[in-house]
Amino acid sequence: MDDRKLKILAAVVDEYIRTGEPVGSKVIASKPGIKVSSATIRNDMALLEQLGYLEQPHTSAGRVPTYAGYRLYIEQLMPRETLSSEEMEMLDSALDIDSPTEEVLIENASKALAEITHCAAVSNISPRFSVIAKVDAVPTGRHMYVLLMITSSGNIQNKVCRLEFDLTHEQLDFFKNYMTERLSGVSVDSLSDVMIDKLAEAMGAYTVTLSPLLKGVMDLARSFMESDVTVSGERNLIERSDISTSDVLKFLEQKGELARMIDDSFSDLRVMFGSDGMVISNSSMIMSPIKRAGRTAGALSLIGPMRLDYSKMIPYLVYLTDKISEILTENTEEYRLITVDDK
Repeated sequence: MDDRKLKILAAVVDEYIRTGEPVGSKVIASKPGIKVSSATIRNDMALLEQLGYLEQPHTSAGRVPTYAGYRLYIEQLMPRETLSSEEMEMLDSALDIDSPTEEVLIENASKALAEITHCAAVSNISPRFSVIAKVDAVPTGRHMYVLLMITSSGNIQNKVCRLEFDLTHEQLDFFKNYMTERLSGVSVDSLSDVMIDKLAEAMGAYTVTLSPLLKGVMDLARSFMESDVTVSGERNLIERSDISTSDVLKFLEQKGELARMIDDSFSDLRVMFGSDGMVISNSSMIMSPIKRAGRTAGALSLIGPMRLDYSKMIPYLVYLTDKISEILTENTEEYRLITVDDK
């Protein structure tokens, strides 16, 4: 793959993204920077087809990019566009930086991305990467207690626990203070059965009495660690003629599989195509991680056709995830300062 072939591949992808029609050698020959004959271009396009980067839908037609061609284009050849100040202001306004909760912030980002790109946007913010702010036990009846776990991001999980006896005020106060001392500021995903067992052993005389509540705390932590996804702009996909409606509906029903795919891409920006195991054929999915204080806390993704203007879509996505990451990190730092002051 010399520079000339790479330039021809880039020109084919750019033209196909623009028109949606198979691209012939004469069209490429007219492009600036391509200073070879149509015959040479045809030979190079034939070689690119043999290498799996282009394909010919019909014998007499030009070529179109394959999944591999798109991937090489995105990774090495795509022009790196930057957003204008007007576009950044538009995204900031849609994001509503002063949103009351992180969930609303993420939801706003997902809706804005879907509206701007005319694709579907998928948001996945996992509370498991948050830190524990409070654990409480509230009596609700004879032998009945509701366990509450609240994270620094404002997420709440609750669980009803039935004991074989009623707890005294002294036992309840000890449990609340013990949880505050040992778990406040601890990340949800760091809780484990081993850690809970150690906490139980360290309670001394309260071990037998309060162990059932500690097991309930572990159940709450597991609930937090179950990722969930929210989809915006589904209609944008359903109304497209180049994507199967039945594929879209089937894909959107598989929220668990969608969450797994996003979890697998948490480390960095990633582009997936229909050939990568997605249910929707002729589609692409761009995923960008959301981070909190340097740790991945979720992701914002864009689902659209394979023929997508990646050089424009990716900057939108990255700008939003970077902005959200900045806000989540600031919120975390503020929580840590408050926690330190309280102690």
